[in-house]
Amino acid sequence: MSETKIRDQIAGYAKSLFDRGLTAGSTGNISVRIDDGWLMTPTGSSMGTIDPSRIAKLDDTGLHVSGDAPTKEAFLHRVMYDKRPRARAVVHLHSTHSVAVSCLCGIDHDDVLPPLTAYYVMRVGRLPLVPYYPPGDEALAKAVAERISDSHAVLLANHGPVVAGADLSEAVYSAEELEETAKLFLLLRGEKTRPLSCDETTELQRRFPAKC
Repeated sequence: MSETKIRDQIAGYAKSLFDRGLTAGSTGNISVRIDDGWLMTPTGSSMGTIDPSRIAKLDDTGLHVSGDAPTKEAFLHRVMYDKRPRARAVVHLHSTHSVAVSCLCGIDHDDVLPPLTAYYVMRVGRLPLVPYYPPGDEALAKAVAERISDSHAVLLANHGPVVAGADLSEAVYSAEELEETAKLFLLLRGEKTRPLSCDETTELQRRFPAKC
């Protein structure tokens, strides 16, 4: 896919996520790995009004070479790519239900959400919680790096999800599935539930291995 088409794809998915309330204001960011670096949504921009021509371009050393300044959380995207070398895209959202779960006491920090549905297991799988750091704090990168050796998604405490994918559509679909499962989790709190068993999740993971 040409760089121009990738820019259009980023803007299109960003607007779709914004229009459906999966991120608000100037929150959230998207990046895509290209042959000579990365494309990233600009800092301080609304995902609903991304101009494809102004999307930031970084070279393969992380140097900003064109477009508007990249998201101030570019380091967060870089560490996801460093630790998940097959990843080609990263989506970070402030989606309401996922953020709500990230604020709860008593959740499992090694795997935040139970395997409520097959598609959650297939698209997300294990979801570790990363401790809270202020937005833009580069110490967050080290904390994320310690949690993603066997997971392509993490939940940042009091902040939101970060999801890597084999391509941009895969990253977006996984982030959407995470948000829907967080919503289910909150709706079912206090109710008796039957998550998928270990055997059922293992079989799904065998049939649908992670792509990044």
